[in-house]
Amino acid sequence: MSQESVNDNTTATAERKGLPVRTQARRAALQALYQWQLNPSSLVELEMQFINDPSIQVGSKEFFSGLLQGVLNNLETVDAAFVGALDRPVAQLNPVELSVLRLGTYELMAMPETPYRVIINESIELAKTFGAEGGHAYVNGVLDKLGKTLRATELSGS
Repeated sequence: MSQESVNDNTTATAERKGLPVRTQARRAALQALYQWQLNPSSLVELEMQFINDPSIQVGSKEFFSGLLQGVLNNLETVDAAFVGALDRPVAQLNPVELSVLRLGTYELMAMPETPYRVIINESIELAKTFGAEGGHAYVNGVLDKLGKTLRATELSGS
């Protein structure tokens, strides 16, 4: 390994460490969901792999585990919640954007303590960082549409 790649890796790790712990947890959960899509494994094995890998910054382990378990244990419900907001079949979605949509949808559904705008913004940033060019706009549109239904009370100011 060249010194340049060591420096790049060190810089990337330092940047991740500077992120809020919930952002780190969302990033790790996204990566775990993406990995699970490509190579399904048991939830316990997947969770332990990410928690025990020192090169992965999971931030809040409790938040990471809650997201990962929540999405995978409720996958049919999560997918059913956003499928109506899509303009194409789920099978045609980019795997990263699908993982971001699952994560964001789960948070919108199950974590009312996290503000709608935070979930949308974090999802957009994940899609920008890990997804295809322009994928963040698609994620934004789907989650915004979904959020107006799932968080109608919060958005109305009541």
